[in-house]
Amino acid sequence: MATTVNSGNIPVSNTQSSTSADPRYEGSTFQYSMLLEHLIGEKRPIKDLNPTVMGGLPNPMKTDDQKMIERGMESCAFKAVLACVGGFVLGGAFGVFTAGIDTNVGFDPKDPMRTPTAREVLKDMGQRGMSYAKNFAVIGAMFSCTECIIESHRGKSDWKNAVYSGCVTGGAIGFRGELTTSSGAKAGVLGCGGFAAFSAAIEYYLR
Repeated sequence: MATTVNSGNIPVSNTQSSTSADPRYEGSTFQYSMLLEHLIGEKRPIKDLNPTVMGGLPNPMKTDDQKMIERGMESCAFKAVLACVGGFVLGGAFGVFTAGIDTNVGFDPKDPMRTPTAREVLKDMGQRGMSYAKNFAVIGAMFSCTECIIESHRGKSDWKNAVYSGCVTGGAIGFRGELTTSSGAKAGVLGCGGFAAFSAAIEYYLR
């Protein structure tokens, strides 16, 4: 059964006007807006995300010695030395491996029919390993140093740094002091393009 309400008995306009004119209503609205400003507005305080409060492990403050060590490890000189050492070890291992699978290692070109001794084989393997180690060390140091310098200059860490560094390293190895000759320039251009393409492929695979 529907009930009817006589609108004439309820002064709607008077009720709305009395509500809007009520100072308690205006005060509550102001307090609500102030609360929103402190919760999600511009007056919201920025809290420090402390790991201990969030249930994580505490993060102690770093000392000056630790900060100095971190700056040293992030420097281009340290990266170049580290790449040089790594390249030396990797190149030596690669040279010894290639000498081990080479059937002509230890043979004398003047007397190819003579069977080499174990000492001669080991000497030849050591010489080849040292040669590979030096080359890999130079390449690693040049690549790492140029990449660090380019990254510091650009202010970005992306694949372009490796490509630019590969071009510089390959071009320097290709030239080898023959900047004025056509063969040196051609070798430099080919080295730049080859190293840049190889660096781009490695970066694409790693990223």
